[in-house]
Amino acid sequence: MCGKDVRHTEAYFDNSATTRPCAEAIDAAAKATAEIWGNPSSLHRHGLAAEELLELSRERTAKRLFCSPEEIFFTSGGTESNNTALFGAARRLKKQGGKIVSTVIEHPSVYETLGALEKEGFEVVRLGVDGEGKISEDELFNAVDEKTVLVSIMAVNNETGAVQPVQAAKRAVARAHSTALIHCDAVQAFGKMPLKPSALGVDLMSISAHKIHGIKGAGALYIKKGVKIAPLVYGGEQEGKLRPGTQAMPAIAAFGAAAKALPPVEEELRQATELRDCMLSIFSGIPEIAVNSPADALPFITNISVLGRRSEPMLSFLSERGVYVSSGSACSKGKRSRVLSEMGLSAERLESPLRISFSRFTTKEEIDLLADALRQGIAKIRPSK
Repeated sequence: MCGKDVRHTEAYFDNSATTRPCAEAIDAAAKATAEIWGNPSSLHRHGLAAEELLELSRERTAKRLFCSPEEIFFTSGGTESNNTALFGAARRLKKQGGKIVSTVIEHPSVYETLGALEKEGFEVVRLGVDGEGKISEDELFNAVDEKTVLVSIMAVNNETGAVQPVQAAKRAVARAHSTALIHCDAVQAFGKMPLKPSALGVDLMSISAHKIHGIKGAGALYIKKGVKIAPLVYGGEQEGKLRPGTQAMPAIAAFGAAAKALPPVEEELRQATELRDCMLSIFSGIPEIAVNSPADALPFITNISVLGRRSEPMLSFLSERGVYVSSGSACSKGKRSRVLSEMGLSAERLESPLRISFSRFTTKEEIDLLADALRQGIAKIRPSK
């Protein structure tokens, strides 16, 4: 056992889908709703108060990315940030070439957007992954050429926690003498690992509020100073005309508050690693559990397969006992995992994956609850044929 005693009645391990809002975010959203409710674009007292809160939230978010507030543009979430980055960059640079390089394991908000860009005439090269879910730097270098206008690589895979070599994209672009922009979906990485766009060499980076204990409805797109992309929506001056429309201030205020409340990344990583290692130690004594995540995955995300038990009945069994996990990306509900399939896992593993994702509020006692519930499920659920 990891904890001294098990007193929790619930154990939440679906933090990659969404996190429980922290008290700071809830308080900020309530204040923005009840007190600072003006339109940030209005010039009277209520509007100016809202604008001040908007810029404070921008500063707080930028501080966690070690960038300038002027490089942060608020959106409704990670999906909109990814769509804005990909469509905006590709369409603006199309005259310079029609090639985009990405990977086969991107989040649906990137993967499907690339499919739409293919229909517009772009050539999309999707790099494959090895058995650990990682792309090859050599293949990345070979794929990027002078016709490449955009490279999009996620920082951390949302299903397995595999960390990708994002920093290699800048070297690949430089070697090819390309003017390509580099985009990184950092939704699962933000607040959980060292993340500095300038150090990674990226021009565009997507993040989301509700993955760091903010509330749903706010995200942000980092755009390196001097980089221009085409907007998806027209009709106003807000967010530098890139994302016009009145800003969702309760969600944005909560985003800024949640970003400010984040502990030091080193502290979060140390805690998550301890919890993950404790959990894997327990799992090593359960022969039906196979770990799909690589050993060096971000410790907040662990993908396992409970061999012989399909995901759906196991998810239901765990949920009935107050233990909450997922079978993969929340945006691919009910479908066999594309990520695990691309890793070349066996049919048995593909039928039974579970994603276990931590937050800074996860406890060892919750891990004990999870392990006990898994043992019970293995004993009671009839093995699949």
